[in-house]
Amino acid sequence: MDPIIAIKALILGVVEGLTEFLPVSSTGHLIVVGSLLNWNDEKGEVFEIVIQFAAILAICWLYRQRLWTVIATLPRARKSQSFTLNLVLAFLPAAVLGVIFIGTIKKYLFAPVPVATAFIVGGILILWIESRKRAASIDNVDAIQPADALWIGIAQTLSMIPGTSRSGATIMGGLLRGLSRPAATEFSFFLAIPTIFGATVLQLYEARHLLNSKDLAVIGVGSVASFISAMIAVRALLRFVSAHNFKVFAWYRIAFGFVILGTWYFGVVKW
Repeated sequence: MDPIIAIKALILGVVEGLTEFLPVSSTGHLIVVGSLLNWNDEKGEVFEIVIQFAAILAICWLYRQRLWTVIATLPRARKSQSFTLNLVLAFLPAAVLGVIFIGTIKKYLFAPVPVATAFIVGGILILWIESRKRAASIDNVDAIQPADALWIGIAQTLSMIPGTSRSGATIMGGLLRGLSRPAATEFSFFLAIPTIFGATVLQLYEARHLLNSKDLAVIGVGSVASFISAMIAVRALLRFVSAHNFKVFAWYRIAFGFVILGTWYFGVVKW
């Protein structure tokens, strides 16, 4: 394996893992970093699909006990049935709209400048939501009602716009619905499992002609980096939201977006 290719795979894996579950848009970061590394061809897209799946495996591992309990008790436990129903309701809006519009979105919006715009708009929305006076009425995932889950699912559809952030849309949607920050964050993690798994299966099927055993080593490097960095990011985010709001991520998004737009406008980087 070419050492330069391995380093690029490692960088992209770390970027994916660190940003997938933060409200900063992993897809947006991969588009920007992939452009800088000249890793934005069709095979690069397949690579990004796989390392995104590796990041979701980190969630499955960290919450393995909770997930196993839900699976084992689903036929008889109302708590597990309610949890599963909420995930299904929250998953459906993005699943339906994603199948319909993903081709158009990829054609027109998967580029650094649209991503930068979404970074900035999303950051402003986070600042607005965090500035509102509110009292959380839902303190944990098990207290979420079907109507709350559907609302969060509708919010998740905004994340089909690259640069918006799936986790950002679902967490902010949860906050608007009255969830506490830890509850909104944890539900966003759980919702990522069916959402990303479904997207991975669909996208890999569409790109199956690009799969090659020669690329396994590169994919392995990126996947391991994504898995480990996602574990670190998830644990850090849970500690962070227990005592802080999301404004720091909003300001990061806005600053990063303007850097991209500035370098594009002045010709510093040919996006």
